[in-house]
Amino acid sequence: MALEIEHKFLLANDDWRDEVSHSVHYKQGYLSSQPTSSVRVRISDSQAWLNIKSATIGNHRQEFEYEIPVSDANTILDDLCHKPLIEKMRHFVQRDRHIWEIDEFMGDNAGLIVAEIELSELEEAFAKPSWIGAEVTADLRYYNNNLVKHPFKDWLD
Repeated sequence: MALEIEHKFLLANDDWRDEVSHSVHYKQGYLSSQPTSSVRVRISDSQAWLNIKSATIGNHRQEFEYEIPVSDANTILDDLCHKPLIEKMRHFVQRDRHIWEIDEFMGDNAGLIVAEIELSELEEAFAKPSWIGAEVTADLRYYNNNLVKHPFKDWLD
């Protein structure tokens, strides 16, 4: 079992774009989203994974991830997952000893951009770049499994 420790933030501006080392396209769908856990399938380039996460709200939760064949993942996404699927471009920014993952959503969630940082310990300190805005770690609207049910395009200001 792995413990995922992460913080999620909105972006204050686009200055992060100058620091991107590389980007990866993700397509993912949810088989189940329960009060206790979520089960998703994700494809990135030539790899695919089955992922199970506890539904703990906050900056840490249990996470299990297993590589699966891409052909199986495509079938699961097409035939078994809740729609709409989540599509996003994940941009990677190295800052000090941390990597910021910045998700730029597409489709029904276009216009939403969220930055995440994964930590090794619950109390680990990290510097926030000037392009980091408000923390939304505890805001359920920003969890990918909720973006399937309540896409960004339907949010009211």
